[in-house]
Amino acid sequence: MRKYRTLLGALTVGSALIFTPVASALAEEVRVPVGSQADRKQADLPRHGATQASVRAAWGAPMEIQGPVGQPPISQWHYQTFVVYFEGDRVIHTVLKPNR
Repeated sequence: MRKYRTLLGALTVGSALIFTPVASALAEEVRVPVGSQADRKQADLPRHGATQASVRAAWGAPMEIQGPVGQPPISQWHYQTFVVYFEGDRVIHTVLKPNR
């Protein structure tokens, strides 16, 4: 019985040593530039709590509207450089689109 445990332990350690370099060789490195959106000002975006009417008055009609979906109702208004997320009639978040 002890012989089998020793053999099993050796096989486990051996397979770990064999597959670790393979797994690390397959890993992909993803780089995201820090501050890549720093050149665009947050002041030029809809603020949390703003109404849909005030967003439309300041930035015009969105290119696309998605939703509302769920409860509470969440909708997205897509503009050229940003997306505004609404809960009901109020802005909950604004996200810049990546520079391309």
